[in-house]
Amino acid sequence: MTTSTTAREHLHRLVDELPDGELHAAARFLEYLHDLGSDPLMRLLDEAPEDDEPLTPEEEAALAEGEEAYRRGDYRPWEAVREELARE
Repeated sequence: MTTSTTAREHLHRLVDELPDGELHAAARFLEYLHDLGSDPLMRLLDEAPEDDEPLTPEEEAALAEGEEAYRRGDYRPWEAVREELARE
């Protein structure tokens, strides 16, 4: 048995053992990996260097405000945003 076959069998077992609530997340991650390997733009973006410019005081304040709003529960779930964007 090849290493590739062994890895595939291991992945199949892992997927088979996932709780139903985690299947969507696992599928999205596997799709991401698949697309990364087949899409040159995705590969380029994934390999691009991180932005290493320091944050401005305004950007730091905006981040702190967003984090505090999130901790308070003041946010909209992605599903609600996606539905709103689909209606536009």
